[in-house]
Amino acid sequence: MRFMVIRKADAETEQGCMPSNELIAQMAAFNNELANAGVLIDGTGLQPSKEGARISFSNGQALVTDGPFTETKELVAGFTMIEVQDKAEAIEWMKRWPVLDGGGNAQLELRRLYELSDFEPGSGIADTHKVFEKITRQPQSCATYLTFDGRCREAFEFYAELLGGEINVMQTFAALPPEENNADEHGCAGVITDADRDKIMHACLTYGKGTLMGSDAMPGQYQQPQGFYQQLQIDDMQQAIRVFNALSEGGSVHMPFGETFWAEGFGMLVDAWGIPWMVNSGFKAPQQ
Repeated sequence: MRFMVIRKADAETEQGCMPSNELIAQMAAFNNELANAGVLIDGTGLQPSKEGARISFSNGQALVTDGPFTETKELVAGFTMIEVQDKAEAIEWMKRWPVLDGGGNAQLELRRLYELSDFEPGSGIADTHKVFEKITRQPQSCATYLTFDGRCREAFEFYAELLGGEINVMQTFAALPPEENNADEHGCAGVITDADRDKIMHACLTYGKGTLMGSDAMPGQYQQPQGFYQQLQIDDMQQAIRVFNALSEGGSVHMPFGETFWAEGFGMLVDAWGIPWMVNSGFKAPQQ
């Protein structure tokens, strides 16, 4: 059975008072016990109601009311999700809630979650099953992974500057453990030598909602990228032109940037590091 443990709000949580280090440590230890027992699913604290809103409906019309809300004792300050055998086990776990919380006066509410098996079979439940089964197939993230012939660092530093991004990881082959540098074990055409130690084993760049990852190919394994394009949607036309021109410098243009039937501006190129790009700007409405 799954239960939500609701930590009721109080004056301190509504004022946004942050927990002490001692309470955080107690909560971490408690959560660790839950996790080790295979009970913990999730949990977090909520910001004060002044940061939230309520949406109510009347005759199908939505009414939005911004916080804060006055009835503190009815509000929620946080929650913990657990999965246990029954209500009695859930209660026994929650009796061990950290004593420092709320100065020893924290108020918890235990509520069991409905399971899909609780409902009568029907088309609605079947559709709901499909939705949640679909969610389980979805990865947590997706990124393009690029390979380079020894110029990964140079390319990623250029991309970061051009796209207003941030390089989160830039790890060289020097970090490769000696036991992993084994040509026979990995079937590599060559092992990492001293000349390769400063090449990039893994890089990660984030820019807006996009993520790029990449590395320098292992010795003797580089292949020219083909069969794909890294696509950029840039709504500002002048910015799109600037990015297209910068990426094409030292590379080759496959389709000059210009107006098409679907976009105000579109172009295709391969940059100086051999990476194919598409730049698109300003979608046009389909013609009837």
